[in-house]
This record gives sequence, C-alpha cells and structure tokens, in this order.
Amino acid sequence: MFYETDRRDRALLPHDPFKAMVAPRPIGWISTRGLSGAVNLAPYSFFNAIGGAPPLIAFSSEGAKDSATFAEESGEFVWNLATFPLRDAMNATSASLPRGKSEFEHAGLASAPGVKVKAPRVAASPCSLECMVTEIVRLKDISGQPMGAILTIGQVVGVHLDEAFIRDGRFDLVAAQPILRCGYAADYATIGALFQMARPG
Repeated sequence: MFYETDRRDRALLPHDPFKAMVAPRPIGWISTRGLSGAVNLAPYSFFNAIGGAPPLIAFSSEGAKDSATFAEESGEFVWNLATFPLRDAMNATSASLPRGKSEFEHAGLASAPGVKVKAPRVAASPCSLECMVTEIVRLKDISGQPMGAILTIGQVVGVHLDEAFIRDGRFDLVAAQPILRCGYAADYATIGALFQMARPG
C-alpha cells in the first residue's frame, strides 16, 4: 500500500504508524539546569547520536518545554541512559509538573553533579553524557512554516560510565539493560541480544 501522510486510511490505520516504523529509538533522558537554578529532567522520544568526531547528540522538543528552554539559556545539558531497572522513575519524569518542581524528587531519583557542566545527572544511570549546546534549530515543514519543534544539538564534552558494565574494554550494553522507545503510546523494548556482522572490505 501507499498513502500520502495526510491521507492515511483511518479505518485501516486508526493510529499513525510513523513512530512504529522508525523504531526502536534510544530515549533522550535529558537533565538541564536553567539560569535561575531550576533543574529539569525529562525523557524525549526523538533523540539520537548524529555525529562521531566530535561526538554529537540531539533531542527534539515538540514545543518550548523546560529541557529545550533551559538548554538554550544555559548552553548545556546531560543525557542519561534510561534502563529497565529505572523504567518507572524514567516514566515518572514525563509527568507535567509545575515549573520549579523537581522531577528528580518526584521520581525518587538522586542527582549527581556534572564535572564540565552545571546540569546534574541521574546518579543511578550506568552512563551519562555531559554536553555543550552547539546549535538550536527551529524546525520547519516543507512549506517553510514553523512546526513548533525545537532541535537541540550538543557536543559531548564529558562521559560518566559505571565501570561495573565494562567487559573486555567495551561497554556491555546488554548488561546495562537500556530501554528503547517504540511505536505507540505505551510501547517500549529492551535489548535481548547482540549479533555481529563485519562490514564488507
């Protein structure tokens, strides 16, 4: 079948399958500190690594939410790996709280200070990436109209890594049990196994 995105057969596909097709996605569990000192922690479905040398990551906020706002005004943010043991706490940080109320406190999470940035990190996460903002992009559609989405790109300037997950010189992703965002409202996945495939010469 083929359909134009604004002409989906809603009898056949009552739920938009876009997020189910572009999946699974790593979760952008982003912690920030605003210039006022207010701290925010929130998970983002639209997140990924976008460069390797230097390492760059990006998250997209559908609207001027605290994470995007605080990252823009402070010029920094921290990404924290969301894992299966932390799933309920991660989910709790997605709640709409009044500005100034701590998602760390609401979710029962301890924070730890950054080294290169003022934003805190999730102490229980097995890895966190401290980032300095390199670019803020107000996204537009094909007609040039603003979508309301804000893409925040950051360069990784510091890495926190729990040494308990280092095996033979590599970060053991399966042991860390990351959770991944899937298609529909409540869908998540975990990594069960890895397989290797050599790139052709």
